[in-house]
Amino acid sequence: MKHTAHGLGTEVMQHIGPCLSFLGLPEYSQSVERARAVIVAAPYDGTTTFRSGTREGPRAILAASRELECYEEDTGTEPYRQGIATLGEIQVTAASPRDMVERVRAVGTALFAAEKIPVLLGGEHLMSLGMIQAACEHFGSLTVLHLDAHPDLRESYQHTPFSNACVMRHVLDMATLVQVGLRSMTREEHDLVRRRAMPSFFAEEVVRDASAVSRILNALGPDVYVTIDLDVLDPSIMPAVGTPEPGGLGWYDLLSIIRAVTSHRRVVGFDVMELCPIPGMVAPDFLAARLVHKILAHIFLDKL
Repeated sequence: MKHTAHGLGTEVMQHIGPCLSFLGLPEYSQSVERARAVIVAAPYDGTTTFRSGTREGPRAILAASRELECYEEDTGTEPYRQGIATLGEIQVTAASPRDMVERVRAVGTALFAAEKIPVLLGGEHLMSLGMIQAACEHFGSLTVLHLDAHPDLRESYQHTPFSNACVMRHVLDMATLVQVGLRSMTREEHDLVRRRAMPSFFAEEVVRDASAVSRILNALGPDVYVTIDLDVLDPSIMPAVGTPEPGGLGWYDLLSIIRAVTSHRRVVGFDVMELCPIPGMVAPDFLAARLVHKILAHIFLDKL
């Protein structure tokens, strides 16, 4: 394998294009070689059906990140000091959704092999599949913590299993799946959840039951990949998604889960997906950027 300056292989880097760096200023950015976490963008929304535009999500998150304060008050840390790099933007192929998943998987494989924590920005949720595949191949036993309004467990949607409505059906064959924030699904998906006794937590349960976070934690194995569809949040604070569902989690509900998981489990990577920017409304973009920064702050606490 030929290696680039990043050490990730030419066959991987040939599909990576330039993009804004997370946090923006050079003093906040590390090289990929020295960074602990590496951000990569996947600007693809080829299988979205209700409201398209999530391909613009990564750029909006990266642009908003330039306005973040680089200090997190609840951890008392500046995450960039642990090393955050921005690899770039995965170039889109129109050949098929499966080809895009494979490109993400190749990038994830290279990052895990380099002992980095990948942070994927989407883009539609199907792109998470590639990173999860890479994580499962690298770590073997893995739990996927899926935060979403929808279970995404359809066998096929619009005549293809490679749809954002099917992404977690693939994950069932690779990892332990724990789903949180659910509030909209088909009868068939609900039957599958009950038949397999899958650990699943509805949004109302998380918001109203103080014991939900500890029960979520108990369902997780030692190594966890966290995948976040932003529609897990209530539309009152996150309207900029393709399929907003009423009754979602609040900001502090989500942070309570993140704090518990990062404190008691090893988070090997994570993604923040499905931001569908609304022109003239920057608050959702800023929320997504702050969420990425907040998760990194809590993951990095284990090295202080």
